[in-house]
Parts: sequence; C-alpha cells; structure tokens
Amino acid sequence: MQKQPHLHISRRTLLASGAALAATGWATGARAQAVFRVTAIPDESPTELARKAAPLMKYLGERLGVKAEFTPVNDYAACVEALANRQVDLAWLGGFTFVQALQRSGGKVVPLVQREEDKHFRSVFITTQDGIRSLADLKGHSFSFGSQSSTSGHLMPRSYLLAAGIDPDRDFKRVAYSGAHDATAAAVAAGKVDAGTLNISVWEKLLADKKVDASRVRVIYTTPAYYDYNWTVHADMPAAQRERITKAFLDLSPATPEGKEILDLQRASKFVPTSADNYKGIEAAARNAGLLK
Repeated sequence: MQKQPHLHISRRTLLASGAALAATGWATGARAQAVFRVTAIPDESPTELARKAAPLMKYLGERLGVKAEFTPVNDYAACVEALANRQVDLAWLGGFTFVQALQRSGGKVVPLVQREEDKHFRSVFITTQDGIRSLADLKGHSFSFGSQSSTSGHLMPRSYLLAAGIDPDRDFKRVAYSGAHDATAAAVAAGKVDAGTLNISVWEKLLADKKVDASRVRVIYTTPAYYDYNWTVHADMPAAQRERITKAFLDLSPATPEGKEILDLQRASKFVPTSADNYKGIEAAARNAGLLK
C-alpha cells in the first residue's frame, strides 16, 4: 500500500486558507469590534454544528455584551489558521488542533476551558464484520479515520494502533479519511469500509438518536483515556476579556433551563478550566506518529 503522507500543513496552504477567510470578511481589521466571532473544527456535519452553536452564541452575546456570531470553516486547517491570525476571537479545538494552533501561532494561543468529559476522552473502533473482533483482526481490511487533524478520529486511534504493532499505512488494505466522526460511522454502516474509528461522544449520541443500528454496527475496542477538546483564544486577547469568557462557561449549570440546553448540546456535564500543559501528551503522540513536524 502506498504510504499516506504525513500531516504537515504547508505555508502555502495556510496562506490560502487565510486569504479565503479574509475574503469572507473575517479579517481582523475589517470586522466591527461589536462582533465576537466564534468558530469550531468541523468534526460533525454543518447542520449539527449550527444547531449546537445557536444557543451558545445567544448566551455568550448576553454575557459579553456584544453580538456573538458563529462562522463555520471548511476544514480543520482553516480553523487553526483563523485563530492563529486573530481572524476569530474564540475557537473550539480538538487536542491535536490546539497543538497545531500553538505551533502555528508561535505559542500565542491559550486554552480557557474544556468539558469535564475532555479530561478523560476516548475513541471507539467500530465494524459490521463478523470476523473483526480485535485490533489485530483489522489487518488486511479497509479502514476509515475522520479528519487527518482529528485527535479522537485519527491521532490517538493511530497511536494506539501503532502501540499494538499495527501500522495503518502498511497493514490495512485501504485507508480513508471521512472528514468527520458521523461520516465515519455512516461509511462503516454502509459497508464502504470494513471498520473505522470515531470519538466516543459522537458514537453515543448516534446510538441515542438511533442513527446507527447497534445490531449491525458494534464496538470492538475503546481506547484508554486522554485529554481532548477545549475552547481557545489568542494570547493577545486582554486578560479581562479572557476572564469574562472563562466565567461565562464555568457558570453554565444544568440547574437552569438555559444552562441545561447548552450543556446538553455540547454533550457536557459542566465546563472546567484547562491549560496548555494538559495537551503535552497529545503533542508527544503526534510527534511519535510522525504527524507533527
């Protein structure tokens, strides 16, 4: 099998992403100060991301005294670029995209909060094939990751495969990248690939919504826990504004109707403070897997 290229976002790609964002009016100098701009890695369908964002934007706008606006991006690299270049004020990142943003910005991004669940996040490996019962059984089969820049849909699953003595680029019949967790589940369910991996949060939501037939698609392996998603800002943001954003998230409570709606949509029990040190393990895994230069 042809070896998949290492994930390395070139300067040309980043500049192109930045130009595209500027063309849509995201450039810092062009935007009105009264708009607080938020984006997120596109790890789920655009419809789902918009649904999850709407009440949170209303809440943040009220807490910060500005209009909070969610603007989606086409891929993970564009999200990293938007934050690094201060084209957005707040970004929802995975652990790996946080590490990439930290590298891209020269250390000038700051994670503020994460869900309680992100302190012990996991990925699941799924299949419909009767002959696949363990990671070792995946050899010789077609397999789908999510986005190449996904922590829970690529980096950490790849790390655990390598630790089990399985090199996806050598041992799998074919490797695909679906681009999103729900797309991976759909590809496995439809028989487009023999198996795949996605984050446990999306998997459990798909099961709860009966969007996956649990009698056909089953989990063969759940990874150990690792740190994952967070809400991150650029380090140039004034400390007082960072504190207001952090407090807004920490104040969300399931005891209020508004808090319960937002937390349920974010699949969170609550938000807690986080720090860059929590993602050192993600950075090490990315370097060991050859996915970070």
